[in-house]
Amino acid sequence: MALLFQPIQFGSLQLQNKIVIAPMCQYSATEQGEITYWHEQQWANYALSGAGLCIVEATAVQPEGRISYADLGLWNNEQAKQIKTLLEKVRSLSPMPFAIQLAHAGRKASTDKPWEGKGQIAPDQPLGWQTVSASDIPFQAHEHPPKALSLEEIQQVIQDFAASAKRAVEAGFELIELHAAHGYLLHQFMSPLSNKRDDQYGGSLENRIRLTLEVLQAMKAAVPEGYPIGVRISATDWMKEVESWNIEAAVELSEALEASGAVYIHVSSAGLHVDQKIDVHPNYQVPFAEAIKKAVNIPVIAVGLITEAMQAEGILQYGQADAIALARGILYDPRWPWHAAATLGETVEVTPQYLRCQPHGLRDLLKPFSSADK
Repeated sequence: MALLFQPIQFGSLQLQNKIVIAPMCQYSATEQGEITYWHEQQWANYALSGAGLCIVEATAVQPEGRISYADLGLWNNEQAKQIKTLLEKVRSLSPMPFAIQLAHAGRKASTDKPWEGKGQIAPDQPLGWQTVSASDIPFQAHEHPPKALSLEEIQQVIQDFAASAKRAVEAGFELIELHAAHGYLLHQFMSPLSNKRDDQYGGSLENRIRLTLEVLQAMKAAVPEGYPIGVRISATDWMKEVESWNIEAAVELSEALEASGAVYIHVSSAGLHVDQKIDVHPNYQVPFAEAIKKAVNIPVIAVGLITEAMQAEGILQYGQADAIALARGILYDPRWPWHAAATLGETVEVTPQYLRCQPHGLRDLLKPFSSADK
């Protein structure tokens, strides 16, 4: 049996296989951070993919925490109510569990949609606002600088992550992923390139990772006991010439996250500095996942230019990670898990309406969801 199609446990949550749909921003919410028809069709598509888990896009815990004015939010109960209704619809299609990634963009907030230019929108312009960060250092030199968060404001961020986690549970998500990667707020606190503070949240590595750990602990206190929360991190800033966030620091962070109750570490990289130099190639982030896997006892998810079934299976067979996440690959091929199963001689469960598309000669590739799953 291929490892990719064996179950895996994320805390109390069991997945039917080790294929994870990674969170992908859709920039398709209303200006109030509410879901639209785009999310309805997109989540339904994810649900029918055959993956073991879907983590929906980075969802802001504060209005100022959105990457753009079209980002999804979970800072109020109306947003949660609408999401709950959508999740109930999605569950009528598939028993696949859904998770949500909770996030704050920090200094990388207040931007336009990527296909509209992607640049920062100044706070005095329509659809723009004042950004915040660990320090008042802009992401790009020409941008309006962020406001360095006060200690009181940091506590509000922590409380808002916890409140959004509570709403996520009430909305029906089966897992929460904390976004501490890609140069967003928590990563900004962790990297010495963006954090020049001289209080308990700056300076030493212990201080710089403090906010991420406090957010995780506050979220865990806000959700039912045993409810699973994983964390996505960047393993490096890809800035070797200067003091920056690196794999050694990421390993220490991962060990601290495990001790604080995280159920997995989702290993990505970069996003913190415009001068990053990324060596992009297939499996380019897998060595980071492998290094972290050697240091922790909780599952590690690998992601990044993993596009082929045999490639994904090899990562698992060589013990470099415990699960495989795909993002753009799933957008390009929404039935990637089906095709991976065909390649590896495995089976995926599907809604019965799809059984008639069983490829000739592969009569055991597709099977209906079992009654126990429904």
